[in-house]
Amino acid sequence: MSVTLPPSLTELKDQIEELKKGHESMRHLFDMLLKEVDDVLWYNRVGDIAEIGKYRLTGPPSHYIPNPTAQGASNSIIFHTYTFTPKNVHKAEKYPLIVLPHLGIHSNFNCNYQFPMGNIVRELIQQGYLIVAPEYRGSTGYSQRFYELIDYGGLEVEDTYAARNWMAENCSLVDTDRIGIMGWSHGGLHTLMNIFHHPEAYKVAYAGVPVADLIARMGYKNQQYRDLYEADYHIGKSAYENVNEYRRRSPVWNAEKLQTPLLIHTNTADEDVNVIEVEHLIKSLKAAGKDFEFRIYENAPGGHSFNQIDTKVASESRRDIYKFLAKYLNPPNPLV
Repeated sequence: MSVTLPPSLTELKDQIEELKKGHESMRHLFDMLLKEVDDVLWYNRVGDIAEIGKYRLTGPPSHYIPNPTAQGASNSIIFHTYTFTPKNVHKAEKYPLIVLPHLGIHSNFNCNYQFPMGNIVRELIQQGYLIVAPEYRGSTGYSQRFYELIDYGGLEVEDTYAARNWMAENCSLVDTDRIGIMGWSHGGLHTLMNIFHHPEAYKVAYAGVPVADLIARMGYKNQQYRDLYEADYHIGKSAYENVNEYRRRSPVWNAEKLQTPLLIHTNTADEDVNVIEVEHLIKSLKAAGKDFEFRIYENAPGGHSFNQIDTKVASESRRDIYKFLAKYLNPPNPLV
């Protein structure tokens, strides 16, 4: 009689790793399906008032190149970007442009789930803004390979800048003297780092509940969150092991570079970006003698999404944002 021997520990480990790889592959396939669905939903959400485009453009080469001598290893990366153009524009006129990077360490510019941007996009279009919304490196829904191109607070910020430049160069409707940028959470980090690195490119900026200090963030988040940064294809080291790299990617440590009119909103009840990050940013900007505007909402309902939802507080907050933007961008139909 034959006896089936139990697998060795090594074999069990190998089997577990194969299952993990399979699960990871399925997750990315599911994300790609969700992205396709969301693209259709954008037409349902704003297709009545806007022409929606989705294009492929290039950003800087990846910072992580496993085989740098391979053919094409140093090529620019290719990423997608959405564009939204109001249907009532006049081809002979120029219009202000909003650059709108999405939020989330691994997320995308979505209409109908997680942190939906449908309300904001529709309200901006109604005011007469053109919009460009980059799906910068690391965004979900574009394969595992693209997911692993992430460079949080690094080259992905340059993808957003590349989208700004691409829109200015390729859309004759853009008034290049009226370009603003706005974003929430990680999109707020993009906003801040863009105006710090490229102050000449933007007339005005809004940062909502912005990720501002990665060093502090690594301190109050758990190890599962830190693992996203410590992955080989990302920073590859913890803040303990390379604190200067986390500092380089943090807006608070670049505050002295501010030249652009800036509005910041945050919420003491934020369950994601602890208010201490934004308070540190505000103090750093003040210490650098910078002029800017801010408001700290006290326990506003909705937490991290407090001014993206459909409450009275959210509507009032967004109206303040639009009024601030309109001072510098002069849209055709300001909601003020």
